[in-house]
Amino acid sequence: MAAEILDGRALSKTIAGEVAEQAAAFKEAHGWAPGIAVVQVGEDPASEWYVRQIKRSFDRAGMVFAPHTLPADAQADTLVGLLNELNHDDRTNGIIVQMPLPDHLPQELVTDNLAPAKDVDGIHPISAGRLMQGATDYFAPATPAGGMEMLKRYGIELKGKRAVMVGRSNIVGRPMAMLMLHQHATVTICHSRTIDLGARCREADILVAAIGRAKMITGDMIKPGAVVIDFGVNVVGDGIVGDVDTEAAMEVAGYLTPVPGGTGPMTNIMLMLNTLEAARRQAKG
Repeated sequence: MAAEILDGRALSKTIAGEVAEQAAAFKEAHGWAPGIAVVQVGEDPASEWYVRQIKRSFDRAGMVFAPHTLPADAQADTLVGLLNELNHDDRTNGIIVQMPLPDHLPQELVTDNLAPAKDVDGIHPISAGRLMQGATDYFAPATPAGGMEMLKRYGIELKGKRAVMVGRSNIVGRPMAMLMLHQHATVTICHSRTIDLGARCREADILVAAIGRAKMITGDMIKPGAVVIDFGVNVVGDGIVGDVDTEAAMEVAGYLTPVPGGTGPMTNIMLMLNTLEAARRQAKG
């Protein structure tokens, strides 16, 4: 029996409609629309594509999108000055900076100078610390938060389940592991150096892949009936494939996110939800 597809495209459209209604209600109540500032240093084609997707999503929801592009040779004080300006702008509710930065600009410039209250992609150490503690006022990175929202919307229970996270990055693997732990899953974090990775994966009721290697998770690494969440985005030829061998996984898994069309569309949705929540908190303050 083939796995049930967790359709991120369809789900994102549903939630986008909900966000648009909430954003309209917020604007009616406060006289201004929630907004995000997107900072880009240099001209990276992948970043430019992602920025266009953010703009399209925010425009459709009736939320403000404000792009800020700096030249590739911009110096640290220029970037820090822009972040400070946005931190103090009452109508900028969320801020994200496109990564990676040019080599001469360390990522710490962003994490050290971004206001935690506007850190809607959860990269600030305070955001990460609150996530670790299971506090209620943090913003989780949009990509893993989108994966969790998919599990919730499809009614997939994590409590008491064995979850295996393959990948340990600060933007997907580690926060996803913490989010699953907060839902009372028993979580194992694996990575490219895990001994007998296949055996660990086969233990998983919930198997999550975010390791950045095309089709690394094969069908024989999946427990029959498992839920498989694939965050991988790998360019192969003229197409994009995930970290999971989708065709093989379809014959084994119970639920599966496709690539493309699975977790990807949910990222911008969570960015909008985080920005809307940031605006609500700032309006109260």
